[in-house]
Amino acid sequence: MLNGPLIHPELLDALGRAGHGSKILITDGNYPHETGAPARARRIYLNLAPGLLGVGQILDVLKQAVPIEQAGIMTPAPDAPPELRPDKIEAHDEYRAALPGVEFVEISRWDFYDEAKKDDVGIVIASGEQRIYANLLLTIGVRQP
Repeated sequence: MLNGPLIHPELLDALGRAGHGSKILITDGNYPHETGAPARARRIYLNLAPGLLGVGQILDVLKQAVPIEQAGIMTPAPDAPPELRPDKIEAHDEYRAALPGVEFVEISRWDFYDEAKKDDVGIVIASGEQRIYANLLLTIGVRQP
């Protein structure tokens, strides 16, 4: 029997195969899971229903399973219409609070998609998150003694 909060067998297997520098993409419910990441990336579907599970809920468990070195967050594209350029993105504040001491990199929407398609993205976790710009690109760090 496993100890600890993470018990999802496919996710445990994928994390066990990833290493330092590998990236984990946790997507919101609007993300193009099949075309927005490398074909060989392991896809884990945790998007049970709209709002279930959210990116923050997944992050809370994931951060206890692997060290996180860096977090990339999606920001609106410069050409986004005003209604898609919120003054504040609450999801980002939530992620920063959940990962104190972790470097955050803001990545414009179209550049984020390019980053998410790179070969170092090994795991894609689909969430039911409904907030816009709630995608999160994590870089696995080094285990500390």
